[in-house]
Amino acid sequence: MTDRMHGVIIEESSIHTPRLTLRPWTLQDAPAALAIYGTPDVSRWLAPAMQQVPDIPAMEEILERWISECDGRDLPEGRWAIELRETGELVGGIALLPMPPYHGDLEIAWQLAPRAWGKGLAAEAGHAVAHQAFESGALIDELFAVVRPRNVRGAATAKSVGMEWVGETDKYYDLQLQVYRLRKADLDVPTEPRRS
Repeated sequence: MTDRMHGVIIEESSIHTPRLTLRPWTLQDAPAALAIYGTPDVSRWLAPAMQQVPDIPAMEEILERWISECDGRDLPEGRWAIELRETGELVGGIALLPMPPYHGDLEIAWQLAPRAWGKGLAAEAGHAVAHQAFESGALIDELFAVVRPRNVRGAATAKSVGMEWVGETDKYYDLQLQVYRLRKADLDVPTEPRRS
């Protein structure tokens, strides 16, 4: 499936954008994944849902669990490693999964290695996963992202994906979180410039 306007190409288990390949995780990804999930600047926004990963064996255990969980899931849900198409370098991870406690709302969650920040890669990956979800044939009308109140980068990425802020809640993960939503009808709708 291809969205030519945005260069999003959806294959069986991979999603391609002009700069990225989103593909299933493998155990061989553990060293590169540790450079993401073992970094305090990334993990501080994930706890308590996920603590900072201390070493490669711990990262391998997590990847093994993610791979196993995804084997039992049907698209559009899943977890993907984010690679740069040009170099094949693994720079992040992205997931589309149901959020606790009721597992009715689908969350797009992204994490990038700090060296990849500030280039629009997380927004590009999030946008591609949104296309994949809405084009999957599943009855999905909206997707969410949740962001800690001081996570300015996370909020900016959600907005860059095209999500709108809808409020604050402690419903998810037992944390006070900012909630962003993207409706299927609003995917790729240009936003009005703000007037001062």
